[in-house]
Amino acid sequence: MIPIHENLTGRVAVITGGSGVLCSKMARELARHGVKIAILNRTAEKGQQVADTISRSGGTAISIAADVLDRSSLMNAREKIIETFGRVDLLINGAGGNHPDAITAPEKYGEGVEGNSFFDLDENGFSQVFSSNFTGTFLASQVFGKTLLQAEAPAILNVSSMSSYAPMTKVPAYSAAKASINNFTMWMAVHFAEAGLRVNAIAPGFFLTKQNRDLLLNEDGSLTARSNKIITATPMKRFGQPEDLLGTMLWLADESYSGFVTGITVPVDGGFMAYSGV
Repeated sequence: MIPIHENLTGRVAVITGGSGVLCSKMARELARHGVKIAILNRTAEKGQQVADTISRSGGTAISIAADVLDRSSLMNAREKIIETFGRVDLLINGAGGNHPDAITAPEKYGEGVEGNSFFDLDENGFSQVFSSNFTGTFLASQVFGKTLLQAEAPAILNVSSMSSYAPMTKVPAYSAAKASINNFTMWMAVHFAEAGLRVNAIAPGFFLTKQNRDLLLNEDGSLTARSNKIITATPMKRFGQPEDLLGTMLWLADESYSGFVTGITVPVDGGFMAYSGV
């Protein structure tokens, strides 16, 4: 078990998309270190399930319904968080995901696979996926940024992806958005460096989540053809577990460990990015 970071005790973290597989694990781990958690989710009930789990474990958490693409929704959430906790020290931008309207059926044009080709992709679906992953990060950073600047050691942690470095086939909108996250992380880090706000990102490798389970596993639990490609290209020969992200998250959140670190995206990928294939 990771040793407690006492430096984080009493701080307040806002986590967008906090009911997701990865972000809910981050929320529970931060709460274990004494951080008060505000889960922001489009569906308050899903966020409340995470908050209840934290509360039962002795932590402090609230769930607030908020849409990261709706500024007024985020502002209302900020007011409730300040009213409840009085401050914000850490923002984790975890909201995002994908949608069938922005995914091609074939990996390469002309493969003859049934389903959407590149030319069939719906522009609204494409824009929605890009916006939920990138614009939502921008808006949440804007809305909570001024409050963060009032904290003693504020930090933003964005969630990127391996697809930000070399785009995965089939998911052009998601890949473009995550590449934008890396660039935006660097931009914000420079912009706010002298104000004391550190901005970094985590780029998970391939983790089994609700969003990608059907892409990675067959009904019988065996690996799909796509999964076999992933495992072949991952030197550690396994998918990531949510627990694998927690040490990196705590390192970047706690300025007593990473006070001179800003503007980076940390791969947590089992060696995927390092492997050339030969």
